[in-house]
Amino acid sequence: MTPRGWAVLTLAGLTVALLVAVALLVPWHRPPAPRADQLAALRDLPAEQVARARAFRGALRPGGWAALAVGLLVALAVGLTPLGGRLVELVARPFGGHWVAQAVLGGLAVLLVADLLTLPFAAWRQTVLTRYGLSTQGWGGWTADLLKSYAVSAVVGALALLGFYTVVRLAPRWWWAFGAAGAAGLVVLLSFVLPVLVEPVFNRFTPMEQGPLRTELTALAARDGVPVRDVLVADASRRTRAVNAYVSGLGPTRRVVVYDTLLREATPAEVTSVVAHELGHAKDRDVWTGTLTGALGAALGVVVLYLLGSAGLLLRLAGVDSIAEPRAFPLLLALVTVAGLVTAPAQALVSRRVEARADAHALALTGDPATFEAMQRRLAGVNLADPDPPRWEYLYSASHPSTVERMAAARAYARETGR
Repeated sequence: MTPRGWAVLTLAGLTVALLVAVALLVPWHRPPAPRADQLAALRDLPAEQVARARAFRGALRPGGWAALAVGLLVALAVGLTPLGGRLVELVARPFGGHWVAQAVLGGLAVLLVADLLTLPFAAWRQTVLTRYGLSTQGWGGWTADLLKSYAVSAVVGALALLGFYTVVRLAPRWWWAFGAAGAAGLVVLLSFVLPVLVEPVFNRFTPMEQGPLRTELTALAARDGVPVRDVLVADASRRTRAVNAYVSGLGPTRRVVVYDTLLREATPAEVTSVVAHELGHAKDRDVWTGTLTGALGAALGVVVLYLLGSAGLLLRLAGVDSIAEPRAFPLLLALVTVAGLVTAPAQALVSRRVEARADAHALALTGDPATFEAMQRRLAGVNLADPDPPRWEYLYSASHPSTVERMAAARAYARETGR
């Protein structure tokens, strides 16, 4: 069998594995959140809060969708024309056109061009956040965070590009197989190292101080049977007023992180409700699920790129002879960009189901739907979330249930349990 035949067979196997993983690990049955309860919850929210949140989201929306459109157009322009290949050659020319220079410097240059052309929309977003009082960061801090982001992306990107094109040179006929394995391995590796190596670049994390709240949270985790390395506080207030908490890491790197803004804005009972939600992610191994499906998806993507990239039409449009040469990286970027936009609704749906399960876990663990609903009100108010966003936008990109869905779920739980 030819390498292409093996690739097709591998594609089928990875597709089945991904579908099985998603079918078995994603909670497709979500807790009830009746629409009547959603509408009642919406009426109970202060009209001024809802109007301000919708105005805020409306101000963000044009820039957000324009950034997606421009990013797509840039990716298509450099990937489906010879422009991208010429840029790669130009950047590598001072180094004699060496393949390493083409692969690493040329690839990073293509990514940088795409980032710079969408940079005005990122600045637009920061302007809106500042105008509505959600950002506490000046332009100096914003620029510093942007440069940090570029630096982290450059390091990870350089290593990935060098590894990928090294494999291509060492195994020109079977690079797709090694590349798929490498992509999956990289996803798993990042799940372990991001919390301890990358997150501290952007925030300072300190253990939550000893006191009744920490005691309550550690007791909650113990009662839930969830081993957590630590409960940390992130100094999010230096850049935002938004409140949040999350769980990250795998095994020895797992920790629950709460924003310092959450501790300032919410009551201890509400903080406990949020952490109970995060414990739900840990209890149901959602990080493992995301890592597994992400690894399978990355491996699947490499094989798809190999099969699609060998199409003569695409190669002729890009002005390259093979998808495996460094000059063809812009074509790979274009295909990845299109795939990301196409699969976004499916990824959002999976995320909403996972988040709804974590909400149900929080309600069951605390047995306090009133506090859960109060916390959702606070999250929406402080974060300026549209409590009932437009349906088309919700279906395409919402990673969490809407505020009114979460409040309705709490009310349904209260009726079922008599609480």
